[in-house]
Amino acid sequence: MINLKNVCYHYRKGVPILENITTQLQPGHIYGLLGLNGVGKTTLLKNIGGLLFPRKGTIEIDRLQPKQREVEFLSDIYFVTDQAELPDWKIRQFQEVYGALYPKFDAQYFDSLLETFQIDVRKNIKSLSFGQVKKVNIAFGLATNANIILMDEPTNGLDIPSKTQFRKIIAKYVTDERILIISTHQIRDIHHLIDHLLVLNHSKLILDQSINALQDSFYISNNPSDAEGAIYSEKSMHGTLSLIDNLRNEESQFDIEFFFNALSADPSLVNRVKPTKANL
Repeated sequence: MINLKNVCYHYRKGVPILENITTQLQPGHIYGLLGLNGVGKTTLLKNIGGLLFPRKGTIEIDRLQPKQREVEFLSDIYFVTDQAELPDWKIRQFQEVYGALYPKFDAQYFDSLLETFQIDVRKNIKSLSFGQVKKVNIAFGLATNANIILMDEPTNGLDIPSKTQFRKIIAKYVTDERILIISTHQIRDIHHLIDHLLVLNHSKLILDQSINALQDSFYISNNPSDAEGAIYSEKSMHGTLSLIDNLRNEESQFDIEFFFNALSADPSLVNRVKPTKANL
């Protein structure tokens, strides 16, 4: 479990990036971390990963604090950064040196993922394109078999076939012991993977809800007659999408990107989410 309590962070005093972030992230879930540019998504991931330390508040991961950077913690977490800075070595050398730091590292799985991504393990990392380096980093991170995987824009730089492979790989990686947090602007690349949504807005965590809870609370309709009186509407090439309160407990395909647009336009939408049993 990842337990954040009143976490605050700033780079410049008086300009908060994170304000009183409190949440508990449970194993067995893929969390989607969304927000506009500059709201603190990467900063939050870095605080969880022990690369930055909260100015106030606490973060505990299975009773360990990331800021202590203990070996037990570091060997069970991996951060797939947006701009991967890997050493200018051959891929095999990188695997042998850094894989030794992770007790559960699976070399065969690493090779299998590289083959899936069509990356030659004999190549030098320096000779790879941005997208290829991203694939190596994703493959290595998953091959660590770490119970906590943090990903910042993981599909940025991937071609369409690689994005498809990425989704399949991630879907298989989740277990009851693992937590994945994916920060992205490219929501459509991963929206079928996410089962819990975290949204940052103006340095605060304004939404922390399961996709099931959001589906219970809102109905997304493409019926033109629902546009009048809708909470939020948006025109698309397929017609008009409307967000309405799910008063009749109907099921609809939940569109995370559309909902995020609605929430960005009106953050008070969070007040319309039906309370779950856990909150009653």
